[in-house]
Amino acid sequence: MNVSIPEVENVWKEADCLWTAEQVEQAIAVQAAAITRQLGDKNPLALVVMRGGLMFGAQLLLQLRFPLEVDYIHVTRYGRGLSGSELQWKVTPAESMENRHVLILDDILDEGLTLEAIMQACESQGAASVTSAVLVEKKHDRRPHPDFRADYTCLDVPDRYVFGYGMDYKGYLRNANGIYAVKGM
Repeated sequence: MNVSIPEVENVWKEADCLWTAEQVEQAIAVQAAAITRQLGDKNPLALVVMRGGLMFGAQLLLQLRFPLEVDYIHVTRYGRGLSGSELQWKVTPAESMENRHVLILDDILDEGLTLEAIMQACESQGAASVTSAVLVEKKHDRRPHPDFRADYTCLDVPDRYVFGYGMDYKGYLRNANGIYAVKGM
């Protein structure tokens, strides 16, 4: 999908700020404390979902002050598009998940298909437990499995196209310091 730099600049300039960087950081701190209570004595394996989970994963992991290992996976349904399609596994974890307490870190829970597939894959590889944490959950009623939720959610966002703090607009704006919604979307 082609996108011009002026388009990206205009999207950022006109976007609505949903959550400031300070609000995001405070919400991450709250969830880090809860995750510490649950996993602090379990030697977990944290799997950051690339690319969207990079910023959130880094911020959260810096606040988890207990022994853990970190790995990453790259799974996508969006690519550079604005809507999801078939799940694509690009990179699988290097670390074994057998008998490990796995913590999946991702940017957004939208329809839940990607996160649910990742969690099922971890379980099928022998994980002792699988816990999920997401930066944001998009509020809507389109989930194929309406009861599916992340174990830890930092913030809610409306049913709009959001970017920033790791989430992108056509491959750009992951570096926006805060969470924004595209004007009119």
